Amino acid sequence: MKTLQAVRGMHDILPSDISAWQWLEKLLARHFDAYGYEEIRTPLLEKTELFTKAVGQTTDVVEKEMYALQDRNGESLCLRPEGTAGVVRSVLQHGLLNPPGLKTWYRGPMFRYERPQKGRQRQFYQVGAEVFGLADPVADAELIALVTRVWRALEIDRHVELEINSLGDRPDRDQYRAALQAYLRPRHDELDADSQRRLETNPLRIFDSKSQSTQAIMADAPRLADYLNAEAREHFERVCVLLDKLGIAYRINPGLVRGLDYYGRTVFEWKTELLGAQGTICAGGRYDDLVEMQGGRSTPGIGFALGMERLLELVMTTGRTFECPPQVYLISTLRNGESLLLAEQLRDQQPELRLIVDLQGGSLKSQFKRADRSGADWALVLAEQELTSGSVTVKHLRGEIEQQSISREKLAEWLEQQLAG
Repeated sequence: MKTLQAVRGMHDILPSDISAWQWLEKLLARHFDAYGYEEIRTPLLEKTELFTKAVGQTTDVVEKEMYALQDRNGESLCLRPEGTAGVVRSVLQHGLLNPPGLKTWYRGPMFRYERPQKGRQRQFYQVGAEVFGLADPVADAELIALVTRVWRALEIDRHVELEINSLGDRPDRDQYRAALQAYLRPRHDELDADSQRRLETNPLRIFDSKSQSTQAIMADAPRLADYLNAEAREHFERVCVLLDKLGIAYRINPGLVRGLDYYGRTVFEWKTELLGAQGTICAGGRYDDLVEMQGGRSTPGIGFALGMERLLELVMTTGRTFECPPQVYLISTLRNGESLLLAEQLRDQQPELRLIVDLQGGSLKSQFKRADRSGADWALVLAEQELTSGSVTVKHLRGEIEQQSISREKLAEWLEQQLAG
């Protein structure tokens, strides 16, 4: 019989990998908590119109990548391709935008139908943050400072570079879009196929083209910075001043655009050269029109999302390991529940103790082999002799410390002393 396989582009996170995921999730949660962010969890399945309205009909996400389906009532639903639109829908639905200043963060899987490759899967995990109701550039700067602090905690700050740009306001982008199309239309045949398609629908995305010939054309294209209104220009300048004040290094990239239509004004990305073509590990920006687009009152917003898989891969390149073996392995030739009782007593006294009870049984030799493979530092032996004497034999598995016998009453205290050392 043929063994079933996972859906292409969707992968299991195995027990051998989960320690790294849990470690990273805890680190991120601590940082969000320190900055006053509260976690929000939204459904994986949303109405399709939520994303077509927010993300944009002419984006790659909507045109080619959404997992859309119809329910039994004929309503179009889709698996979420990104997190921000769902968070906006939720905070509007539940009336969370008053008073202003709401800070939320989220985590979980996203789904896009695209060609699976290294660093790009059809189910992938993101962690993101959103801030609502704060239009001042200080909100932009603090959000960037938060992520910068995460990079320092992960010890990858020297491997990433922050790029920033301003997309201005919608009228600015409309004027710029017309100027960009006027520049590119005479060069239509020189563009790659994707860029030819985007020319009439989403010309700003041509800056993202991987084609060298297209990039050469875009090098001489008009720059959005020349079309910014005075207020948008001042906003961006203040963001830069604040980042300078905080000592956060950045590079202004005039060609930096975001793939989703709701972005405006400040946009940013952190990139690395250590992951090849998929080098963007975190990206975001302002979306001051998005709440209104979804039926709410005009409310400024800004946020970011980072890819967990890429971030973990980058952290791994620094040599960090995430193994979390048990501290103690309990061996017993008794099958009367005494080993379970002892284990539960130890866990009552030391709730953080990582303890495995050998449930397979067999000879002491075979159990010691499993104890050694587990990575535990100490083996506890409970057999008839120990049961009779009210003691436990302890053996150090990683050194030359002599085997000894400890009374059950003193075992928890003795273990705590040994493990603390």
